This record gives sequence, structure tokens and C-alpha cells, in this order.
Amino acid sequence: MAYYRWRDQDLLLSCHLQPKASKDAFAGIHCERLKIRIQAAPIGGKANDALIKFLSGQFDVAKADVAIESGKGSRQKLVCIKRPGTIPKSLDITPSISK
Repeated sequence: MAYYRWRDQDLLLSCHLQPKASKDAFAGIHCERLKIRIQAAPIGGKANDALIKFLSGQFDVAKADVAIESGKGSRQKLVCIKRPGTIPKSLDITPSISK
């Protein structure tokens, strides 16, 4: 199973979040999920906010176009990125084909 899938033009990512990391970064695959390191602590939604900010920058979309669909209180999350403008070269994601 891949850590991503397309829903029309939107990208769904299965993520494993590592809060309180030394820097924000993609960190490979962990149990069939994309591991993402985030500097923020998981207190008061700060890690979720930092994740949204990080992903919006990586995929060249507004923060409003990144939504945590499930797992807000967990390290395992399903994140939707609406119509990503860019796919980071460090990720092995096949772009969606427009119809």
C-alpha cells in the first residue's frame, strides 16, 4: 500500500508525525506512512498547525488547502492537499492526470 492516493485532483497522504524534532522535514517511510518531522510540540494543536504550514510550503498551496481529515490527536494522520501546485522531488509521488 502506498502512503498516498489521489482523490480527483486532491492528494491524500497517510502520515506519521514526529513532533519536537530538530527541524521540519520529510523523513522516509514508517509503517507504510510518510514520516514527517515537525519542530513544534504536540501541545494545543501546535504540531498540527506546523504540519499544515510545512505541507503548504512543500506542495505550493495555501494553508487553507491543507486539511487534516483524521488523526488530529494522533501521530498517524490522513492529510488532504487540494490541487497541489508542486510535488516535492524528494517524494515518490506520481502526479494525477487531469481529465
